[in-house]
Amino acid sequence: MKRIYTLLTALTTMFSICNAQTTEQPMPTIKQMTKGNNEISITLINHGSLAVEYKGFVIQIDPVANFGGKQFDYKKNFKKTDVILVTHEHGDHLNPQTIEQLSSADTKILLNAKSQAQLGKGEIMNNGDEVTIGEIKIKAVPAYNTTPGRENFHPKGNGNGYLLTIDGTQIYISGDTEDIPEMKELKDIDLAFLSANQPYTMTPQQLVNAAKMFEPARLVPYHLGETSFDAIRNGLDTEATFCKYELWEQLR
Repeated sequence: MKRIYTLLTALTTMFSICNAQTTEQPMPTIKQMTKGNNEISITLINHGSLAVEYKGFVIQIDPVANFGGKQFDYKKNFKKTDVILVTHEHGDHLNPQTIEQLSSADTKILLNAKSQAQLGKGEIMNNGDEVTIGEIKIKAVPAYNTTPGRENFHPKGNGNGYLLTIDGTQIYISGDTEDIPEMKELKDIDLAFLSANQPYTMTPQQLVNAAKMFEPARLVPYHLGETSFDAIRNGLDTEATFCKYELWEQLR
């Protein structure tokens, strides 16, 4: 049976949007129930930065405290983290100072090879690699550009997206990518974060095409830049009868 989609918007009474005087980014949070009826909490921090929490276990994805004039105080809002995932080496995804602030002696840092070379530590994950930490399985999946003239932004084989399997529930974080054919291999995705920031990642139509490839139950466009919400909305309203989607202004 096809899933019914709805548009969920963030009300200003719930999540305020940063103005010129505001330095810290608000933190909308998504709740996802697992197949075993346990709660996963995903905090949408800024741009490409996310935090996934499950039973007190925390995964920080591309943690960057300062981006685009917006600041986020990780120390105030999060404890030392269990795992840090870095998709690739660009400054809006890899920030050594933020990683150091979040790390303890027990923190696992998983990242692509170029990020490891810059950071000087961590365990390299190449496309296709899998690891299980505690109750969470982490798989590195491809993330790259395909449009002629844009391949140099994110070349094939360098960066990662990540697929998290938590208590039978699958969460896909695309990283910086276009609508690549490998997305057709994704199955039974419960929650997907797809990047849409021209010219570096997907156009709105590519995002719609990507979503159609693997039909996630829930979809959150992120890493947005100046991306047109109307273009995403129009494409999903007419084509995406398989999911519900959420558009968050804060993730620009």
